[in-house]
Amino acid sequence: MPLYIGLMSGTSLDGLDAALVEIDPGPDGGRPRLLASHAETMPPGLRTLLWELCHASRVSFAELAAAEEAFCRLQAEAVAALLKASNTSPDAVEAIGSHGQTIEHAPYGHDGGPAYTLQLDNPSRLAELTGITVVADFRRRDLAAGGQAAPLAPAFHRALFQAPQEWRLVLNLGGFANLTLLPPDEDTRAPLGFDSGPANALLDAWHARHRGGAFDADGAWAASGRVDEALLARLLEEPFFHLPPPRSTGRELFHLDWLAERLGGQERPEDVQATLAELTAASVALAVEMARERFAAPPAAQLIPCGGGAHNRDLLGRLSRRLPDTTLGDSAEWGWHADWLEAGAFAWLAWRRLARLPGNLPSVTGAAGPRVLGGVYAA
Repeated sequence: MPLYIGLMSGTSLDGLDAALVEIDPGPDGGRPRLLASHAETMPPGLRTLLWELCHASRVSFAELAAAEEAFCRLQAEAVAALLKASNTSPDAVEAIGSHGQTIEHAPYGHDGGPAYTLQLDNPSRLAELTGITVVADFRRRDLAAGGQAAPLAPAFHRALFQAPQEWRLVLNLGGFANLTLLPPDEDTRAPLGFDSGPANALLDAWHARHRGGAFDADGAWAASGRVDEALLARLLEEPFFHLPPPRSTGRELFHLDWLAERLGGQERPEDVQATLAELTAASVALAVEMARERFAAPPAAQLIPCGGGAHNRDLLGRLSRRLPDTTLGDSAEWGWHADWLEAGAFAWLAWRRLARLPGNLPSVTGAAGPRVLGGVYAA
């Protein structure tokens, strides 16, 4: 069976995920199977450099080149570790699907300028280091067709999770949250997917400022605080939360300065953390309701959380309370641990590219039509 590797480094900047995926050679690929996975921790120096690039107004070419080289070497190390752990030869892998590291995502442009999305990546260098063909630059083809270039995972979610008669939701809780609503097989409409708002990005940043460390383990600090309802109401006034899909967002909108503009100044830090966790749950619930209204759909039977936030028990509890008619499922029931869905999606997208099959869903991104995504960099 053909093997593919997916590489994903999300907006949390905490590490690089690598997934080894088996895909049937038939025309539809069947249901992709996860064979092995590996997490490569982001070195502190590289994380700092990438963080600075994500928030810089001006950057030198030398800084970009240094970050790109360091990131590419991290990718090659992750691939080597994954191959070693799974006892897989590089020659057995058809291609690596590399998402790259998003530096800025501006699907609406800035100050009247064109839309753009920028992922730091060097697929030529990665092919040289690994000896494996690389597929990369997935997003800009959709953007060129008038789409948001995000999210791209819903097409993969459909391949994994669509059920014969059941409505399902898939929720990726990375730095930002994106939602996929999957109609049952008997419904001919395409899935709907879009970004609901921040997930871990603000939670991690606020925790780092006040407590140190990369994240709030299990949401324990958030659970120790009380939701400030007045602050939550101010945060939810942000117009993005009420935009109809297609829509996507990132650090360009949601960052600590955005939060600071809405603080009264007397809040306890743990109460702000609790309120940010509630903001994620509330914005997801708003997005679910928006998706249901678009499809005139009943409440989904299951919501399948994935990404780092799927380990945050406090956040999952808040989601359950906001979505009482929906059960939180477990992606492991389909052979996929919640941590590896995003990396798996880019392995699957690499297969789609080599098969010359569309990788986007216009119903999700708003593109003018289905498009074959990504460029191929031969080994």
